[in-house]
Amino acid sequence: MEPSEDLIYDSARRGPVALEELRGIFQYRDLIYQLVRRDMVSRYKRSVLGIAWTLLQPLGMMIIISLVFSNLFQAIKGYPVYILSGLITWTFFAQTTNAIITQIVWGSELLRQIYMPRTSFAVSAIGTGLVNLLLSIILLFLIMFVMGVSFHWSILFLPVSILLLAAFSLGVGLIISTVAIHFPDVAEMYQIILTAWMYLTPIIYPEKIIPEAYRFWFFNLNPMYHILKLFRMPLFDGVVPDAKTLIVAVAVSSLTLIIGWLFFSKRSDEFAYYW
Repeated sequence: MEPSEDLIYDSARRGPVALEELRGIFQYRDLIYQLVRRDMVSRYKRSVLGIAWTLLQPLGMMIIISLVFSNLFQAIKGYPVYILSGLITWTFFAQTTNAIITQIVWGSELLRQIYMPRTSFAVSAIGTGLVNLLLSIILLFLIMFVMGVSFHWSILFLPVSILLLAAFSLGVGLIISTVAIHFPDVAEMYQIILTAWMYLTPIIYPEKIIPEAYRFWFFNLNPMYHILKLFRMPLFDGVVPDAKTLIVAVAVSSLTLIIGWLFFSKRSDEFAYYW
């Protein structure tokens, strides 16, 4: 009896790897859910405060920064809310990209044992980050209420901001982790880049503190600046982002994700030689 044509794997007839990874993410969604659950449980199960640590970290940083810089930037009404909205955005980006790099570069053992889409670790890191981000946003709402900062209908725009932030973070994580598999030192260098990048982004200081002549280099060429604005405008400013801000943010996030996904997928078959 001849084997069915459907049971024969022909590498020459293999479809685009990027599309295979995308289909695999959907097919293995239950596994990704378990990876997210594993990350959450392993992170908090031995902690006395448990998941409260997710809220205490940005809250502690907000209090310290407010005490240090409140007099310097007293012109910003509701300065702690200004800081916290920036911190939770940056924390999500930094933690998820680091988690993607760590899990893909050092988490190869599981991929050797069973088949799963190589992007599963990256997507699960984003999932874990989203859970933490939602908890942090609840804390932000509480701080806004305590400080008397008005809530506006523009808050309903936040899901769009979160989606674009997640897409950008996933794209950056895939790009850096692909390079880091070939050159492990890149993972260490990325920590230095993150520190510099944070201070080049107006998280703790107002945009106007930078001379207008330098704002193009500091802000317009800084992709995180455009993502950060999508959070600050509906939360702190109480307005829906204008068309220009939204178009730039969508373009930055989409292009970064597409480039990262294609780059990672194209080089993923080579990972076994470096793991």
